[in-house]
Formats: sequence, structure tokens, C-alpha cells
Amino acid sequence: MPRWPENGQGFIHPADVPLVSRLIPSERVLRRDSFDGTYYHYRYGDFAFRLRPCLWLPIKAEGFDLADEVETIGTGMERELFVGVITGMYYVRRKGRILYRLRRGDQTLKRLFVREHLRLLSEKQRVRAGEIDHPTPKWNGAGERIDNWEDSEQSRDQ
Repeated sequence: MPRWPENGQGFIHPADVPLVSRLIPSERVLRRDSFDGTYYHYRYGDFAFRLRPCLWLPIKAEGFDLADEVETIGTGMERELFVGVITGMYYVRRKGRILYRLRRGDQTLKRLFVREHLRLLSEKQRVRAGEIDHPTPKWNGAGERIDNWEDSEQSRDQ
């Protein structure tokens, strides 16, 4: 997010200023989920916040997200294989790619990994668009109304 403290904080939703001040500026890969007419809704792992429209750099998703369980893939005898959890995603401009930080057990690793060295352990489910066109019921307002339902229940009980 190419914003700096000298740009002010007017683009941040007032309720999200403390959180956003800790997350940006940085090279973190933020996911932009929706736009409500005033603010874009962003997410970084469990952190959700809102920002007014501003400059951003679109990055092609690589199929991984924060908190995904991954397995490292060794190349030759270079790397020890292990299972970890993605705890950070950073876009490095000079490399033009996303680098991933992993946690192995309770230990966060200093080394960053590229996509080619990771394999997602569980396939993400994707919901496809429906194939059946379901009719929408329409009501024209006609029909019987029960204005005094308490009286009708009492007469039925007798």
C-alpha cells in the first residue's frame, strides 16, 4: 500500500485507524473484497479494515492465502521438507513476486518462500455458478388477511 504517514489518515475509516496504522505502509499483500460506495473493504488474514479509494498495485493471486497450511517442496538436497502455515504475504517489487512467511509449529521462520517451493495441503473449494434458473415467486397482494389472529385462535381452541 503506497501510503505514508505524511499523506495523512483521511483515507482510513475512523474506526480502523489504530489497526491500519500498524499494517501500512508495508509490502504486505492485502486482499480487497468489496466496495460499499465510500470505502473499499480490505482483509489481511484475520484483520479487516476499510479505506477510501487510493492508489494500489494489482497483483495476480497465486492460490495461497494467510493461514493456509502448506508443505515445502525441496529442490534436490537443498531444503528440509516440513508442513507450515502461511503467516505473511509480501510483494517484493524488485523480484516482481509474492514471498511467503511460514510458521512451523510455534516458530516463525526468518526465511521467505516463493510459490514454487510450496504446495497447498488442502484444495480450496470453489462454488461454481448455478446451472438451474430458479423462478422467483411473485405476490400481487391478493389473498386473505387475518387482522385479529388472537380471536381466531381462541375460537379454534373452544
